[in-house]
Parts: sequence; structure tokens; C-alpha cells
Amino acid sequence: MKQPAMLLLPLLALLTQPPTYPALKQRIEADRLAFAAKYASAESAHRIAVIDSARNYLFDRITLDILPAWHGTPWDFNGTTRTPGTGTIACGYFVNTVLLDAGFKLPRIKWSQMAAEPITVKLCHRIKRFSDRPVSDVITYIQSQGDGLYKVGLDNHVGFIVSRNGIIRFVHSNYYQREVGVMSEPLDGNNPLAHSRYRVVGTLLGDALVIAWITGQDLNAVDVVHAQ
Repeated sequence: MKQPAMLLLPLLALLTQPPTYPALKQRIEADRLAFAAKYASAESAHRIAVIDSARNYLFDRITLDILPAWHGTPWDFNGTTRTPGTGTIACGYFVNTVLLDAGFKLPRIKWSQMAAEPITVKLCHRIKRFSDRPVSDVITYIQSQGDGLYKVGLDNHVGFIVSRNGIIRFVHSNYYQREVGVMSEPLDGNNPLAHSRYRVVGTLLGDALVIAWITGQDLNAVDVVHAQ
């Protein structure tokens, strides 16, 4: 009597396995098109709800699916891989590849080779700079902003800060631990964020960025209004 149930176990395991990375990107693109259809058909007053829903969707897909998929991909200064776990990835390429794979249209190579601050200012609607201040000040600031996805530029490095349910993590391709590479760690650990003298923290997923994602607009053409 137990044999039929046992035969179901391999099938159940397949059903509960996470999607492959290419399948994840395909699903995100399909969902983006669904959001685009809702946004196009909604009256102006109702588009706010579509934007908020898309923002929550992007936050979940990036922080729960895309970033974890990259964990353990080794760092290299010249790393440019497009496939998590294969090859190597530099810090700038990691950040811009994550955004590209989330469905944003951007010049991956050009932006990955630029300094962190200009791209942070271009993409983020809220900017906070920390010069010669303890990393605890950055943590206090993130706590005051609540859950969200942040882009952080440092003296010679770039990465994400993720704040979810009161837990704050620095997610980056770590040249301190080249063999491990992409990892999630506390902000105040032995890492470039804690040791950097200059930090620029930008809040991602503002309205302009989310609308650009929904509509498939090239981020080069997006004008982000910075909050005061």
C-alpha cells in the first residue's frame, strides 16, 4: 500500500524545486508583460496601485530569487559572466546583471565599467552620502527607511543593501573572498562597505524606475526625481 505514495516522491521533489535561472528570467518577463497590460488599460487614478504592486513584485523577485541564485559565484576583476555559478563576476557587472535579469533595460557593459556614484544617482530616487562616518550610521539610516532595496557605491566597490523584515544585509561580489565571490553578509563585517571611507546609498525601485520596468523603457532615457 505504501508503494504508490513512494512513487510520488520524485514527482513532488521536481514540483517543489526552484526554477532554473533561465526559467526564472522568462517568468519575470512574462509577469512584466502582464503588468504592462494592466498599466496600459488602467485609468490614471488606478495606475498607482499597479506601480505599487509591481514594486513589491520586483523587490521579492530580486531579493528572494535573483540575488540568492548568484551566491557563490566567484569574483574576478575582469569577471563578466551572465550565468550564476559559472565563470566569475566583478562587482559592477554583478549589480547591473542582476538589474538586467530582473527585466530592466540598461547598457550592462558600459554601466558596469563606470564609477558607482553616477549610476547610483541616475537610478535612485533618494540619495544619502556618508563621508568618514562609521558604518553604524549607514545601518541607522537604513533602519529609518524600512524595508527596501538599495544600491551602495563605495571607494572602490559597489553592491546592494537589502532590508527585509528588519534584517539588513550587504549583497555583493566580494573581492575580499574571491573564491566565494557573491555573498550576503552584515554591513558591519569584514568587508569593503565597513572599511570604505566614502559611501553613497541610493534607494532603488522608485516610481520612475518601476514605470520604466513595466513599460520596457531604456533606463538611459529615465529621469529620476530625487526626493529632498
